[in-house]
Amino acid sequence: MSEREKNIVILISGGGSNMGAILRAAVRENWRDRLGARVAAVISNRAEAEGLALARGLGVVTQVLAHQGFESRAAFDAALQAMIDAHQPALVVLAGFMRILTPDFVAHYRGRLVNIHPSLLPAFTGLDTHSRALQAGCRVAGATVHQVTTELDQGQILAQAVVPVLLGDSAEALAARVLTQEHLLYPQAIKALLPTLSAG
Repeated sequence: MSEREKNIVILISGGGSNMGAILRAAVRENWRDRLGARVAAVISNRAEAEGLALARGLGVVTQVLAHQGFESRAAFDAALQAMIDAHQPALVVLAGFMRILTPDFVAHYRGRLVNIHPSLLPAFTGLDTHSRALQAGCRVAGATVHQVTTELDQGQILAQAVVPVLLGDSAEALAARVLTQEHLLYPQAIKALLPTLSAG
């Protein structure tokens, strides 16, 4: 591994479809040679997360740190931080990681911790974004890649994709169309961000 290589660590809790999109883009677009970057590890807080097998199948190191058994959220985050830092990350990517992160953890990775949210932020932060967009009568929905800060879904917007809301849409149908765009948007946003980052 080059000392100047930019390592990416991806955190997941479930199926890891966005993670898979990132991994495939990294291979297809040869991030290692073209950008000096590689996905060094995929870490999950759930041993049964389906995305772990997907990552291993794509040749990526996987690790599990189960959150049960830790005396506090802070204790888990400290252990997770140590596991991540062993990979000297230039970037930490949240891809369906279903944990609320402590302020100390977020501060440690300031400027190199990103997430994707299924709405056009700043609209519809938090949960149930698609049903809320439909209830509000929105004509468009979408997804946002953003820097993670201590304020929920309030970090700097890095990229967005707009998805039309169709007549008769259900939350499930809208979510599926937005997810298709997430799989395109997230790798593109990471690729654009990488040149601005220093190697870990």
